[in-house]
Amino acid sequence: MLTGVLAGLAAGAVWGLVFVVPRLLTGFSPLDIAAGRYVVWGLLSALLLIGTPRARRWPTWSQAAAALRMSVLGATGYYVLVVLAVRDAGTALPSLIIGTIPVWLMLLGKPAHLRWATLLPGLALTAAGLALMFVSQQSAGLPGQDGTAYPHLWRGIALAVASMVSWTVFALYNAAWLRRHPEVSGAVWSNWLGLVTGASAVAMWLAAGTAPEALWALDQTRLAVLVFVATGAGSAWLGSVLWNVASRSLSTSLSGQLIVSETLFALFYSFLWDGAWPTGLEWLACGLFTGGIIASIRAHR
Repeated sequence: MLTGVLAGLAAGAVWGLVFVVPRLLTGFSPLDIAAGRYVVWGLLSALLLIGTPRARRWPTWSQAAAALRMSVLGATGYYVLVVLAVRDAGTALPSLIIGTIPVWLMLLGKPAHLRWATLLPGLALTAAGLALMFVSQQSAGLPGQDGTAYPHLWRGIALAVASMVSWTVFALYNAAWLRRHPEVSGAVWSNWLGLVTGASAVAMWLAAGTAPEALWALDQTRLAVLVFVATGAGSAWLGSVLWNVASRSLSTSLSGQLIVSETLFALFYSFLWDGAWPTGLEWLACGLFTGGIIASIRAHR
């Protein structure tokens, strides 16, 4: 259990870095940034698979199909839904909807032997933290408050719900698949997912990404390459391996709760970047998130 908890928290730490990258690479679109990260994940996975023993190097057709489904649910398909949701409904509402993923995983992934009463403290603390964080961000992103009209607001909300459902299904399906296939290590499974996701990212970028000549003309191109390598190897590949360890070691309800650590680390990195202290509401929300994680770990002992 300790190994799984530490792996889940570490996954949150490397995933949280992704939220700072758009502020660093101001000339690149979100799709360009995601495609660059996923392509590096795919290339690294291909290199690592070369050194994998031949008997475990390549998936069977059924394993490849499972990798494709989970790549769409947890990476490229999920990301496209998020981008479309933000386009139609702004940032704040989709962020709040997607932020409820840990709550849904706790509800849907509860072990049969665990009583609901033991999960309520963690659920309540996490939900309260989400509500406070939403309130603290209202002035910056709610539709209409920044003077921006969102004629397709309800479509954006529906897309945000779809993205939340997509990643929730991915987390449940991924954990169940890993438990059914103990012969496949978390690293090999991450490499298979990386190959599929990298190929999908190339197709996604060719369809809607920024033209290559425009990207090369930007002043931040060299920096972007370094960032893509760092986040592709760290946030994508390493984050996937760590999450697989947590998913295999812990119940889905507990590993889902640990996703809150991604939000905590993202806030921490953002505060470091800005050189500013959190507001009172943000401090309180972080405290509630931390309390929710601790309560959930204690409930699963």
